[in-house]
Amino acid sequence: MASTGPGSEETTTIGALVPLTRPGWVEAGRHLLAGLQLAVSEINSAGGVGGKALELLVRDTAADPQKAVAAVDELARLGVVAIAGEYHSVVARAAAIRADELGLPFLCSSAVLDGLTDQPTKWVARLAPPQSRGWQTYADFLSRAGHDRIAVASQQSVYWASGVHILRDHLKANGATLSDISMSSLDPSMLCDQLIHHRATVLLLLVGQPEPAISIVKSVRNDGRLSTIKIGAPAGQPEFAEWATLLGEDSAAIPFLRYRPGHLDPLGSRVERALREKLGEAPSFVALEGYDSIVVLAQAIRSYGTDRNSIAESWPRIEVAGTRGHIQFFRTPATTVWQWTGVPIQIAERTPGNPAQIRGVDDAR
Repeated sequence: MASTGPGSEETTTIGALVPLTRPGWVEAGRHLLAGLQLAVSEINSAGGVGGKALELLVRDTAADPQKAVAAVDELARLGVVAIAGEYHSVVARAAAIRADELGLPFLCSSAVLDGLTDQPTKWVARLAPPQSRGWQTYADFLSRAGHDRIAVASQQSVYWASGVHILRDHLKANGATLSDISMSSLDPSMLCDQLIHHRATVLLLLVGQPEPAISIVKSVRNDGRLSTIKIGAPAGQPEFAEWATLLGEDSAAIPFLRYRPGHLDPLGSRVERALREKLGEAPSFVALEGYDSIVVLAQAIRSYGTDRNSIAESWPRIEVAGTRGHIQFFRTPATTVWQWTGVPIQIAERTPGNPAQIRGVDDAR
């Protein structure tokens, strides 16, 4: 999908990688794209960057790493100055590795996998926090709540396996245990039996949305033996409206990670209102990540020009106000890319009795 054609002498073209069709998380992709497009529109209405309008070339990754690599190749040939976007970690990793090989700046908007590339690279920067930081925060939240017998329902992927490893190591350090229950050969009713066997007090959903996550929640909520078990979703499935639509009251009281502060500043509040109007629903933090991605790239182009190497060299020198705080990039031991280290992390849940509303249950960090 291309939202615009290739750029001309009067435009500066940025590529966008977005999951817009299944098996990609389409709702996340729609929010990410809305944020990217809103920022481009606002910047162009204010005169563009360096006298030129920004154009966005959008490619659907459909959660497929091979499609993402092909899209990076195509966008590079079309002359984009940089690429932004992507939500799925495994897909973003494939795109980042290819962008590094081609010498094409890639600002990863949403994916969190720590090892976004195999080797340190100057070409890739990221707005979302590394998975280890967010998921360790979630493990600490569970420990403070007194949970010491944690079960995870997991599917096979690098992302889920990384999450299990992070949680297990951090929970063990806090004196808790973690049981990894593979969903490869279990249906949700069989999972309930496993939760009883492990005497788990918490079940974490390390599975895809909407399925099997929705079916698992329904089965657990309807099993009288599990009336006291807590369900959690460190991967953030309850963030999107589809979660409440499909589960109703069962969607509430399931804590999840979201990457925004509890209260937005004036810039963030204004952008949130504009995104709500554009989307017709409450915007997720993913929409804010999309908006911030264009803000960062516009600042890089404004200050250092459209040369790809100059943009890549600018990551450590960028300082810009984003919707969720002041954005700067640093090298950190946990990742191989330039990382925004100040991104806020909040644990939230949909409110019991009013699941359309999201409330914070732990301080943003």
